[in-house]
Amino acid sequence: MNLKSLYLRDFRNYGEARVEFEPGVNLIVGDNAQGKTNLLEAVSYLGSGRSFRAMKTSEMVRFGADFAEIQGDIFSQERDQSLRFLLFNGSRPRQIFRNGAKKKALGEILGVLPTVLFCPEDLLILKMGAAQRRRFGDTALCQLRPNYDAALTEYNRILEQKSRILKDHFENPAVLAILPEYNTRLCQVGALLISYRARFYEGLGKAAAKYHGQFSGGAEEFALQYKTVSTVGDPFAPVSKLTEDLQNHLERHYRAELETAQCLTGPHKDDFTVSLSGIDLKSYGSQGQTRTAAISLKLAQRELMGREWGEEPVLLLDDVLSELDPGRQDFVLNQIVSGQVFITCCEPGRFTKLGKTIEIRKGSIL
Repeated sequence: MNLKSLYLRDFRNYGEARVEFEPGVNLIVGDNAQGKTNLLEAVSYLGSGRSFRAMKTSEMVRFGADFAEIQGDIFSQERDQSLRFLLFNGSRPRQIFRNGAKKKALGEILGVLPTVLFCPEDLLILKMGAAQRRRFGDTALCQLRPNYDAALTEYNRILEQKSRILKDHFENPAVLAILPEYNTRLCQVGALLISYRARFYEGLGKAAAKYHGQFSGGAEEFALQYKTVSTVGDPFAPVSKLTEDLQNHLERHYRAELETAQCLTGPHKDDFTVSLSGIDLKSYGSQGQTRTAAISLKLAQRELMGREWGEEPVLLLDDVLSELDPGRQDFVLNQIVSGQVFITCCEPGRFTKLGKTIEIRKGSIL
């Protein structure tokens, strides 16, 4: 699997650009704020339909333009394919094309260009808040499981509506009559999320433990534990049992949610922890241990996606090597001997032996 070429029009700071890539390592060089990360964002969006930076689609449209275009020619699933996105300002929905045919749902393109992104912020993911770790897991699962993507979208929609009911009930108590319906549906969809997450984190933890063991020479035992609501005794239980557990949990917090007008508990609060030889990494891990564990998680994510799609996903390293000491740089580079890789770097001569060099300057590809 590899991205052969990319065309951008009015995307971020790119007016119009076309670039061809190598099947192996592609080094994207240039000074800060020239468009290197924007290029990786376009590649990532092309494969996943999600931005790792923008909250709104309009943020990716160049200032003054009505729409942005991302188009890629890809060799995937043993044949040549193409993907194309049109992103619009305002409320107009985006348009998705696969091999020239317009598609209605994102799930119809997933698997054509799976990607794994690693950026400097990811090195601190195990020290940051739960929201960042949930986003990491959700991003990976949305690429692996289209049904998870749909369930997550549905859960967030119901959660937003429930939040509105809780906020409005002080002035309009009658709205509480429909709250049980929303809680029931929230538990049903939330149970699906828990089921998917439990299995994903189990596989991720096992794969990450292997990489961390290689890096530490077996000196540290890596363990990942998925954390969900307290009434769920077994996250691997049937979805019907998980639904029941969530309903019990919401019943316990019903009064507190009314008083605070907030959705206090549920899968939207899920998290995971990592320990090394029984020691909690977030609380007691060193900077070096934290970074090594984060690298192991990303390499594990790539491995799981490769197993799922039967092809190694494209690896995107956004200025991450400059944040690592030489030993960790070597470890990462030794793991990317296969598959297509994009690496951004501010120092043109540092990694030039890795593969093709592409220079970016002010949104132009030189």
